[in-house]
Amino acid sequence: MKTGHDKMAAFRVRGLTKVYGDGDLAVQALRGVDLELYDGEIVVLVGPSGSGKSTFLNILGGLDHPTSGKVFFRDSELTGFDDKGLTGFRRAHVGFVFQFYNLISSLTATENVDLVTEISDHPLTATHALDLVGLGDRADHFPAQLSGGEQQRVAVARAIAKQPDILLCDEPTGALDSETGILVLGAIDRVNRELGTTTVLITHNAAISGMADRVISFADGRVAGIETNGSRLPVQELSW
Repeated sequence: MKTGHDKMAAFRVRGLTKVYGDGDLAVQALRGVDLELYDGEIVVLVGPSGSGKSTFLNILGGLDHPTSGKVFFRDSELTGFDDKGLTGFRRAHVGFVFQFYNLISSLTATENVDLVTEISDHPLTATHALDLVGLGDRADHFPAQLSGGEQQRVAVARAIAKQPDILLCDEPTGALDSETGILVLGAIDRVNRELGTTTVLITHNAAISGMADRVISFADGRVAGIETNGSRLPVQELSW
């Protein structure tokens, strides 16, 4: 579907709400979110804890169901999918990167990435995925032999090895120092530029916003603002 934007909408979100709990204990995490996210862009989501960012990301990725509203991925209504349909969507289209790496300690970097390639239709080789994140020379190392930043870059390689259309990152640098975080963000940026992967990244670090095509602010379960960057900064120029 064409929009006023010059790219196709990867996601269209309409009237999205999410309520956890019932009665007096109910917590309204999302309060009627309307958004489009476009093919090939990097979007950074910012806002205080509890503003709805992670809930929104989890619904985009098919990890959670909204209370009401609709989410379309291209021409498919994700909110009409059952659990089996969402599992198929995640497997075919989505890569996830979280704050903690979730690598299997008994497997090398290559073997951790291969876990994804074995269940994908058109995967990258583990070697190519690790090269994209700058870890080709660490392919045979176990997680305990890697720094935190290197482990996170293995997690990025694992997420992109199946060549997903969408890469969803929830605080991918939250456990890292600034120098290491820059390396991880550089890997995510390179994947976006070379593979065209639509990327949505949550952060509490406003400096990261400079690498984005758009910055979307959340507050109290709503979209509080959208800022479009005229040009993306190279990751190395971010003022951490």
